[in-house]
Amino acid sequence: MKNIKLIEVPSEIGAGTRGASLGIDAVKIAALDFMSNFFVHFPSEKIQTENKLLFEPIESPYAKRIKGVTTMYERVSKAVQESIKSNFFPVVLSGDHSTAGATIAGIKMAKPKSKLGVIWIDAHADLHTPYTTPSGNMHGMPLASAIAEDNEENAVHEIDSDTKRAWDALKHIGKIAPKVLPEDIVFISLRDYEREERNLIEKYGMKVITTNEVRRKGPENIVRAVIRYLSDCTDIYVSFDVDSLDSSISKGTGTPVSNGLREREAEDLISKFMQNRKICCFEITEVNPTLDKENLMAEIAFNILQRSVNILMMN
Repeated sequence: MKNIKLIEVPSEIGAGTRGASLGIDAVKIAALDFMSNFFVHFPSEKIQTENKLLFEPIESPYAKRIKGVTTMYERVSKAVQESIKSNFFPVVLSGDHSTAGATIAGIKMAKPKSKLGVIWIDAHADLHTPYTTPSGNMHGMPLASAIAEDNEENAVHEIDSDTKRAWDALKHIGKIAPKVLPEDIVFISLRDYEREERNLIEKYGMKVITTNEVRRKGPENIVRAVIRYLSDCTDIYVSFDVDSLDSSISKGTGTPVSNGLREREAEDLISKFMQNRKICCFEITEVNPTLDKENLMAEIAFNILQRSVNILMMN
């Protein structure tokens, strides 16, 4: 049986829409509404945020609040590293997706010899860099930081030396770069990404599984194929951005996109992944209750969280 530890990261400085820092509390409210004492069962650690930066002017237009994001990377990677070293299975609940790069860093710092695979269940590729970003929002960059990629051949911006220094520090956090090889990343339900990201996906031959493919083959077959594809990896991290769900149900997130997964499909996919022994960390991110009606997004996230953790504990 796995010892679960919840790591709460109510940070939203990487997002473009305000409110994701309230996502974890919204999930806890959903648990209460379902009469569940889930959050009493597990040790949890709440990471201090830099959300005060939201009230300050932006220094780097192509990597907004990157100094704060760097601080968050240090805190989150350390918490994940220490959890794994203390034989806990970290379940990370984060506000915005920018800190997923820190979660990956923490896994790698705890297991420097591991070959890490990443399953990225998300409408977006999050492969932008300060050189290519259309928005400057750091939650579009965590995977680029993990594979230590600038994507300069597709650059659309010149960046200043401060931003460049901070971005280089982000890629090298934990003194390991890259932390993941591009070919060890699998995207599921990816459907909204820019040409600059597509060029990286094609350059490295990164694996993309569409929503239609999930629907056609069924979650069980998809999980089997993904685990087989990542068979060389010793450890696998699963990151679930709730905007992977269809926009008809994912109102409560900053960047909803149509043609996404149904709630049941996401739940089946994730719970089947959790049965695999190589899975070493699970993250749920980007619940934003300020955009929601009736706390629906948080309720869906809680159902997925509870089912996943139950399966982890049975394994």
